[in-house]
Amino acid sequence: MRNTLVLFLLGGLIISSCSTDKVDGTSPDAILGTWDLTALDIDQQTASDEEEFGQVILSELSAENCYLVSLTFNQDSSLITEDASNYLEIGVNAGGTGLEVPCPSQRDTETTTYTYADGVLTFVDENQATVSLNVTIDGRTMIISAQELDVENFNAGGELIFSKR
Repeated sequence: MRNTLVLFLLGGLIISSCSTDKVDGTSPDAILGTWDLTALDIDQQTASDEEEFGQVILSELSAENCYLVSLTFNQDSSLITEDASNYLEIGVNAGGTGLEVPCPSQRDTETTTYTYADGVLTFVDENQATVSLNVTIDGRTMIISAQELDVENFNAGGELIFSKR
């Protein structure tokens, strides 16, 4: 009986001492992986027509598992950006009752380097300019200012919501 109690207590101590290896959102490792643009969060009270339109487009495409922008952050500090926003073809459906937004098949791909520390993402853009953005990461969600990231068609305002694959 005594040995059983000691084994039970020892087992409980071992289980409770294991870490969960949870990564803090500001940790350099929090950003690693591929992030897909899934939504545009805007203030519905003050949003412009352009912001509302962008929100609808992203919502429709995300529902079809079509992502206009994907960001892949690698351990070696390389950043691969896939951007299909330049190839959006927005129309009205045949019945004239709503939008028709097919998933673009063409994407622009760029590779650069990045750093991520204390919630600040810094990278070199296609014009060789250094860009620094405040980024919020909470688990599998990353939020970046739409104006700061300057993705064509989605840069009027609000926050771009990325989901980790």
